[in-house]
Amino acid sequence: MWWHPMLGLGIGFWVFWLLFRGLFWVILIVFVIWAITRVSGPQGRARPPFRSNGLDILEQRYARGEIPREEYLEKRKDILAHDAS
Repeated sequence: MWWHPMLGLGIGFWVFWLLFRGLFWVILIVFVIWAITRVSGPQGRARPPFRSNGLDILEQRYARGEIPREEYLEKRKDILAHDAS
């Protein structure tokens, strides 16, 4: 007859062990999914790139009609060149 030294612990222990092991994997998978969604940003989309506050102000001034298109384009080019360096 086949015998194993752990069989003396009883069936209750093995049921508990199987449930505990299954619960461990469920918690681990949920944690990994949560971590991935936190890193990737809201609703799984990538976070928007950083925009200069100066560019926002320039766009608002242009939208209000405070500066002409040529001045807007020139200053926008200067701001983007400065942000890239």
